[in-house]
Amino acid sequence: MSDEMKTEKETAAAWFRTLRDEIVASFEDLEDTLTDGPTADMPAGRFEVSETTRTADDGGDAGGGLMSVMRGGRVFEKVGVNISTVYGKLGDAAQKAMAARGVPGMDDDPRFWASGISLVAHMQNPHAPAVHMNTRMFWTPHAWWFGGGSDLNPCLEYADDTAHFHGTQKKHLDSHGAELYPALKEWADEYFYIPHRKRARGVGGIFMDDRNTGDWAKDFALTQDIGRAFLPAYVPLVEKRRGTDWSEADKNAQLVHRGLYAEYNLVYDRGTKFGLATGHDADAVLMSLPPMAKWV
Repeated sequence: MSDEMKTEKETAAAWFRTLRDEIVASFEDLEDTLTDGPTADMPAGRFEVSETTRTADDGGDAGGGLMSVMRGGRVFEKVGVNISTVYGKLGDAAQKAMAARGVPGMDDDPRFWASGISLVAHMQNPHAPAVHMNTRMFWTPHAWWFGGGSDLNPCLEYADDTAHFHGTQKKHLDSHGAELYPALKEWADEYFYIPHRKRARGVGGIFMDDRNTGDWAKDFALTQDIGRAFLPAYVPLVEKRRGTDWSEADKNAQLVHRGLYAEYNLVYDRGTKFGLATGHDADAVLMSLPPMAKWV
């Protein structure tokens, strides 16, 4: 394996930036085109963009990214679309975690490089589903892999919304093998499960991690199609539900479901743990948390 994979790293990081730009533009368009419903008279939301940085233990540069957050929009109560490219040396705890996942040689050479996009959207309208998406590439001198996926998190479930979300993902994955979508769907069902509540946090989606078939281009193409599936899977659902009238009971159900979402992200989510353990910007790592939530 090439020691640095310089071209592959640059290609992956550029793709995550392109996907970020497409999503930000699409979400701002959803804000602009809402013409009726309970929040139509509110100002259209816009993303606030800030740079994030990661500092190495020796004080040197260790990468960073862009944090794009919209708060208080017509459609999105809070949505973050983050990209980052970070690098350096893994600390002891992270090295042990990598070793536990089967990555050899971390004690001898703990360098790493990681790039990806991470998105979480919390909606104004309880009928419009919250959503999560991320894709990423991780490299060490000993191994590389891709990971990510997307999953739908409605507080008020609609069977046709769930069917559209899953059906769109399946269409994008089928060209990579008929067996792939069922496998990644099952993985998502297992990963986005909350053991202490004995339930899933949403209606599922697709998820993969440690993807390395030995063919970088093939695995990257799959990762791209996971990203490409997101907007056509999600945007039509928002367009359908964003203007629906809601009741106080609907809003209460949304806030309680957000509490469930927060529990998962703080207790179980692998990306949250990795981001905090490696010293990345805490606000960027925790942007997935909802603006308001409640527990019963």
